[in-house]
Amino acid sequence: MQWNAWGDPDAAKPLSPGIRSLLDQALGIDTAGIDEPSREQVRLRPSALSRADIEGLATLVGAAHVSVDDNARLLRAGGKSTLDLLRRKDFGIQDAPDAVLVPGGEAEVAEILRFCADRSIAVVPFGGGTSVVGGLDPTRGDFKAVVSLDLRRLVELHSLDEVSWEAELGAGLTGPEAERLLGERGFSLGHFPQSFRFATIGGFAATRSSGQDSAGYGRFNDMVRGLRAVTPAGVLDVGRAPESAAGPDLRQLLIGSEGAFGIITRVRVRVHPVPETTRYEAWSFPDFATGADALRAVVQTGTGPTVIRLSDEAETGVNLATADNIGEGQITGGCLAITAFEGTEAHVASRHAETRELLAAKGGTSLGEGPARAWEHGRFNAPYLRDSLLSAGALCETLETATNWSNLHTLKAAVTEALTSALTDSGTPALVLCHISHVYPTGASLYFTVVAAQRGNPIEQWRTAKAAASDAMMRNGGTITH
Repeated sequence: MQWNAWGDPDAAKPLSPGIRSLLDQALGIDTAGIDEPSREQVRLRPSALSRADIEGLATLVGAAHVSVDDNARLLRAGGKSTLDLLRRKDFGIQDAPDAVLVPGGEAEVAEILRFCADRSIAVVPFGGGTSVVGGLDPTRGDFKAVVSLDLRRLVELHSLDEVSWEAELGAGLTGPEAERLLGERGFSLGHFPQSFRFATIGGFAATRSSGQDSAGYGRFNDMVRGLRAVTPAGVLDVGRAPESAAGPDLRQLLIGSEGAFGIITRVRVRVHPVPETTRYEAWSFPDFATGADALRAVVQTGTGPTVIRLSDEAETGVNLATADNIGEGQITGGCLAITAFEGTEAHVASRHAETRELLAAKGGTSLGEGPARAWEHGRFNAPYLRDSLLSAGALCETLETATNWSNLHTLKAAVTEALTSALTDSGTPALVLCHISHVYPTGASLYFTVVAAQRGNPIEQWRTAKAAASDAMMRNGGTITH
């Protein structure tokens, strides 16, 4: 992960002529770019830790696993939201954790927490660094210092129960690492959020993550059977049986807690055999309302696609459904839907046939597998495009909510209007794009992508727009995040 951008620098691409034309014509952005500091120009606040504190921490994890080096601190100074990356473009003094600690196991995590609790040092757990909700900010508050607790050494497959289809994974494993270890034994987790390549198992739990295959395998909180979390007072080991009548369920206290109640060190998850086959198909609907009604029918009937998603007219029009081809006009008009089915040959065939029949009856037109495979090929690449847009002078960010089917269009219209009005007031038109990426029998998510021109202070510009969108969500029956 880069200090000022997403992921692998070799995977970043320059903006295509089509995107540059879109930014110029729709938003008045000349894409000449903005001034950005080099790594050598970035200045950090000096570490607030005393020499005694640093030496004390070194006795717990070893000197090689404690760093106050500016490069190490900067890499863990925040997540990868637009606000995080805009802060990295500041030529002034930037904030960062006072040290980076890399424990080798649960016992060392416990010792670190006790040491820091006794000395009023805040601890921020760090996994893959992909947070987009401010969870990695080095917030000091009333503490004298703050340290980043990097869990990248907690990378074991502790156990795999091939009879019960359950695995216990170290919190520091990234998505690809977990899939590789499970795949060697013939199993898969099936959790593929956009951050999959870099985010960690502990991070999936701590953020209550949703993956792109949620229609088939559920959200990450559905997969979690139990977990271990270390606190200054001891270790919590929660969730043993498949289900229990005992409550409250302490797993739910920790899942989505962003590390506030403890450091997650192990997660027991539901797994499944590696699918025999995958079948893709894309569909076109005349409008978003028709497409949403079709998705509702599919999930309420239970025909069982592994992936099902729908882009609105605006997102389909600029081709954000296949991020590699944005602006190239591969798909024009109407609304694009993507479906995918995984499993055994027979099970996939039956689910696919039933879903095809239902989508066609609801007004859909099959586009074949091509656009769906294109989406699958580029589904982890959108953050690279976001970074290029920011460097070109655009403001680009995403936000999501969810609501009941009966309220879906009201909420979508309200959030779109709030974002458009707030950004127009800041002096720029805005593109507000939306898709449904997670469906439930009672409702669905709405995932918005916003593109506008940077005007004045872009951090305050986005905060104002996000506040307006959040207010609209709360007033119109949505959740603040999904």
